[in-house]
Amino acid sequence: MTMSRILFAVLCCIFLNGHASAAEYINAGDAHVAQMGRVENTAQGAVRFSYPGVSFFVDLEGSKLSIEASSTGKDTFLEVIVDGGPAKSLRLSNALQTVTLMSEAKIGHHRVELIHSSETWHGIATIKGWQTDGQFLAAPILPARKILVLGDSVSCGEAIERDAGLTKTSAWWKPRLSYGMLTAQAFQAQVQLVCYGGRGLLSSWNGSTSDLNLPDFLSLTIPDAAHPVSWDAKRYVADVILVAIGTNDFSAGIPKREEYIAAYVKLLLTLLSDYPQAQIAVTEGAILNGKNKEAMIGFLAESVHRLQNPRIHQLASQYYPGDERDGHPSKEQHRMMANDLIVQFKTMMNW
Repeated sequence: MTMSRILFAVLCCIFLNGHASAAEYINAGDAHVAQMGRVENTAQGAVRFSYPGVSFFVDLEGSKLSIEASSTGKDTFLEVIVDGGPAKSLRLSNALQTVTLMSEAKIGHHRVELIHSSETWHGIATIKGWQTDGQFLAAPILPARKILVLGDSVSCGEAIERDAGLTKTSAWWKPRLSYGMLTAQAFQAQVQLVCYGGRGLLSSWNGSTSDLNLPDFLSLTIPDAAHPVSWDAKRYVADVILVAIGTNDFSAGIPKREEYIAAYVKLLLTLLSDYPQAQIAVTEGAILNGKNKEAMIGFLAESVHRLQNPRIHQLASQYYPGDERDGHPSKEQHRMMANDLIVQFKTMMNW
């Protein structure tokens, strides 16, 4: 080996070793982190969030990456994907802790995606900061197209990934595999899942009308009844909105027709006003069947008819009743739901 080559090799080692040993810490709300979904950026630089599917994207040069994070609950899960590889599930604690996202990777350029898997009632998550042994690069550029999904537990991804032989836990929630996120992926679009398990348009699964139902949590970043955080619709200029709410309103039987239609029309008027550029699609969802499904389709048709607005479209949903393990659609059924929706979105949006 020539002297010049030896010198070059030594310099490379010095650079790589120095690069690996250096550390960079940034606040969670730093501009180097791309955010997708509804988050509260605090004055201290932290981010708080609770809707499923809230995602963060970072590019870095290094071999390690971690976050400082916590949750108000004990059942909050995140998923991390490094360089497009398999997703790894992580559980947050009530106490602020350092959570390793990537370790002992080859020194170089990496892209890391962090996805919130849990629902609001599992706990409100907080990320305080990010740290790498190298350096953070400019934040990844997110897709220009934007989809907004409004719904309940199905849209939140409840029980998508069943573990054979085990009792249902919050680890079964996988919004990454939900029909909403799969549809967005097919169109190379951003997506917000604004959903809450057990809630409806007028009433929750147990018939309660005092909970935060869709017209209430639609305008919230964090739908916590005790400490709600408001959301500004101008922060996310949606191209298309899918409204997949109503299943829980039918838990105690078919709702009163005129009362329900009036509430749905009011919801649509809010969406038309808050998102003046968006196409709005309404559907009865995947779980309703029989007389309930028939009634809901009729309610939607009448709501659309009363407004006579070309930006409102009624889409069809097939019946996907889950399986013997759980009544929510499975991972495979969510894929079929996404395929159904993709076909209709192509026609509606000319995408």
